[in-house]
Amino acid sequence: MSALMQTTIQAYLDNMPDFHDDPTLELACQLIARPSLTPQDQGCQAMMCARLEAIGFTIEHLRFDDVDNFWARRGNDGPLIAFAGHTDVVPTGPEKNWQSPPFTPTFTDGKLYGRGAADMKGSLACMVVASERFIVAHPDHKGSIAFLITSDEEGPSINGTVKVIEHLEARDEKITWCLVGEPSSTERVGDVIKNGRRGSLNGRLRVLGKQGHVAYPQLAANPIHLATAALNELCHREWDNGNDHFPPTTFQISNMQSGSGAENVIPGDLDIMFNFRFSTESTEDGLKQQVISLLDQHGLNYELVWRLSGLPFLTAAGELVDAARSAIKAITGEDTTLSTSGGTSDGRFIAPTGAQVVELGPLNATIHQINEHVDMEDLKTLSLVYEDILKTLLAR
Repeated sequence: MSALMQTTIQAYLDNMPDFHDDPTLELACQLIARPSLTPQDQGCQAMMCARLEAIGFTIEHLRFDDVDNFWARRGNDGPLIAFAGHTDVVPTGPEKNWQSPPFTPTFTDGKLYGRGAADMKGSLACMVVASERFIVAHPDHKGSIAFLITSDEEGPSINGTVKVIEHLEARDEKITWCLVGEPSSTERVGDVIKNGRRGSLNGRLRVLGKQGHVAYPQLAANPIHLATAALNELCHREWDNGNDHFPPTTFQISNMQSGSGAENVIPGDLDIMFNFRFSTESTEDGLKQQVISLLDQHGLNYELVWRLSGLPFLTAAGELVDAARSAIKAITGEDTTLSTSGGTSDGRFIAPTGAQVVELGPLNATIHQINEHVDMEDLKTLSLVYEDILKTLLAR
């Protein structure tokens, strides 16, 4: 980010009196003001690192390809609780449709507007400020606190958290508990926390036919017609029944393309993209085998490429889940609900190391939308919840 842009942002923030009595809101605004479209970071991580260094964290900058990441740790002993999150945001869409510029943090009717307010710069601010308060009150806390922050969560997620975890695993540095700041709440902050996620398996299928004239179908092979029965069966198959923690596995076609654009040409191939969101009752290999078997039964000539986005994971009741539930109850009075619904998160890269993983953040009602926003009081509350979790797990 240029010096001119930094000066402009700071001048704007200095003229916003609403947050100066609350460090969480102030930091959230400073982060939102940086247009960190994935995989750009635009100085967000440097700002966080400066705050963390000031309270005794050792910072390790980890850049992989075009992605900025950092690992910050305070303490050398276990147990280790890590805050995990991302500074990158999704594109804004047409800025003219926003009620205020998406990278100009704006307060309206008790809400903070801006791209990343809920997903997840608000959570990052809550994490940092909660750690600052906790360390002031408990400078000799047990164990260690860490931050694992990436700018590659909203993108392909290949040079971010997964690479940092590989780096930590290579030197046998283990996370005991991980608190991911993804927006998990639905109606009130803390009403839902994610203690697991479904797996995500993607497929790219090309059904091969033979191009020809629509008036002479006997001389062609229409791949759309050939694939219809198989696709219908895939869409209506019951893959599993789920279990107490996960809903049943689902299959969805997300893209389908075929044809030359001409009305009188039978296409020569059909390209399909599909996705499984799968529970622990199904496996990657099992789903692949079922799809291949079905396509073969229908006698299709096809090419199929798979990509696994993440395996399902679950953190059962234990220290981290109990600490989160207790903190939410103490601060909000809310009896939280455990859930594994929704999309994937970077928790899928952390859980396989043996860490207990919980996702807890603000309301998700406006994430990735025009006029993304978060309630100002919710950020203050969330910061207190994070601090209470630290107290429960690490205070002497």
